[in-house]
Amino acid sequence: MGEPTVPEGLPYLDLNTHLRRRFGVRVQKITLDAGLTCPNRDGQVSGGGCLYCNARGSGTGAWARGLNLKAQMQEGLARLKARYQASRFIAYFQSFSNTYAPVAQLRALYDEALAFPEVVGLSIGTRPDCLGDEVLDLLAAYAQERLLWLELGLQSAHDQTLKALNRGHDVACFSRAVARAAARGLEVVAHVILGLPGEGPREMAATAAYLARLPLQGVKIHLLYVVKGAKLARLHQDGAYTCLTEDEYVRLVADFVELLPPQFVIHRLTGDPHRQELLAPDWCLDKPRVLGLIREEFARRGSRQGSRLK
Repeated sequence: MGEPTVPEGLPYLDLNTHLRRRFGVRVQKITLDAGLTCPNRDGQVSGGGCLYCNARGSGTGAWARGLNLKAQMQEGLARLKARYQASRFIAYFQSFSNTYAPVAQLRALYDEALAFPEVVGLSIGTRPDCLGDEVLDLLAAYAQERLLWLELGLQSAHDQTLKALNRGHDVACFSRAVARAAARGLEVVAHVILGLPGEGPREMAATAAYLARLPLQGVKIHLLYVVKGAKLARLHQDGAYTCLTEDEYVRLVADFVELLPPQFVIHRLTGDPHRQELLAPDWCLDKPRVLGLIREEFARRGSRQGSRLK
């Protein structure tokens, strides 16, 4: 397969197009909670977690509800087959930091997900400071046989912002993690958030420019929304943080994607908050509308992914 390219008729290289090109069929991700934790919550780095994160670790909370990995896989397969008529699936270890455990435990978790014959690969969400050599070697071994994405949270390319978010790592840590993963041939997907406290269009554009220089294969763009139980909720309640408007977010996403290389797969353009947890903004619950407005913004500009890349 050659280098990914932006498809005709779309302003960016979307994940669905990329997966259809790669596998020839519809492929869906099954989000999983493996019962792991995070060094930013268990005291290794911090005890408070990131500013925007609650006790579910940006995930489903399935493990805490008593659903083991096998049950989550079975439920996800049945639901996604019925909804999308998908025949192939990627096991997405989403909640918390999914390389933050002994290698033997990680191998057992990954093998359990891959045991389902419909599963074509793994997507492993984690932090850049949870990647020891043994873990990277384990992931590289899987990548020899299956699709494997290493999804790394960056959020911002500005150390001042990362400190304010209580991320517990700096930008240099992320750069090193990407380089070490790339040296093993791993496909890396960076996570970023737009609308972070203290950041405006200039800072967000600088984050896009930083990502464009790295050996990445994909990017996930999230809106900063406010959920119950997160430290950000108190700031929002006190008026110290105001969410982006829908119009602002649409423009910022287009600005950001215009600065990304056209071979980067855009895995996400906005988040999927749990309705029962979301405090603000309400507009982000209508994801199809937001995606439609983003495409309309590109059409209005006559631009596309990479059009402002220098």
